Amino acid sequence: MIDAIKKTLLAGVGAAVITKEKVEAALDDFVKQGKVSSTEARAMADKIAAVGRREFESLSRELNDRFREAFAGTEKRYQDRLTALEERVAALEEKARKSRARRAAKPADSA
Repeated sequence: MIDAIKKTLLAGVGAAVITKEKVEAALDDFVKQGKVSSTEARAMADKIAAVGRREFESLSRELNDRFREAFAGTEKRYQDRLTALEERVAALEEKARKSRARRAAKPADSA
């Protein structure tokens, strides 16, 4: 599952890179067509990059919170299950120990 999440996030990063390249290409076209100056294009690119960073950070926080919520009970459930299994093993080991002790005591009783 972790690999799938990593691949999804990397795909998102790849999409962001492609989008950045497309934005830069579009702004370059605007500059070539004389619709905006190179200074305005840089300002627009900076603004788009800043908005993208804020959105990415916001999405990352939200995703992180959702993962934490989704897996919050998992660790406790596994720990509870492990504790229950350890108790069962201890009880079985004690039962086996008592059984061995009874078998060991029987020949001494018959003598």
